[in-house]
Amino acid sequence: MTLASDWGGGQVLLSMLWFFLFFVWIWLLIVVFSDIFRSSDMGGWAKALWTIFVIVMPYLGVFVYLIARGHKMGEHAQQAAQQQDAAFRAYVKDAAGNGSSSPAAELDRLADLKARGVIDDAEFNRLKAKVVSA
Repeated sequence: MTLASDWGGGQVLLSMLWFFLFFVWIWLLIVVFSDIFRSSDMGGWAKALWTIFVIVMPYLGVFVYLIARGHKMGEHAQQAAQQQDAAFRAYVKDAAGNGSSSPAAELDRLADLKARGVIDDAEFNRLKAKVVSA
């Protein structure tokens, strides 16, 4: 007898469902705990009480937290996404050179590129005209 013949199709489906629900539960716990600890609008005692409540009564604690502070969880996630977006935009702007350098500095950089042989005379003159006209 093989293991596959011992399990019927319904048993496999039920096991997969329980496996999926287990990982959803773990994900919910992680989300709730991360929201508890990153909430700046709660004091230390409130965070401690929510943590104890979720640990002592996990199902009830998570569901009560989702009902009581679900809207705040969305706000925290939105704030975190906006902060990440702002940091990314600042990094890209810094890495790409946002054009805030002076024309003299840009011409100096172009002259350096020409001296090192990175750009030729035609490219240098084209970029120089672009810098001067801007």
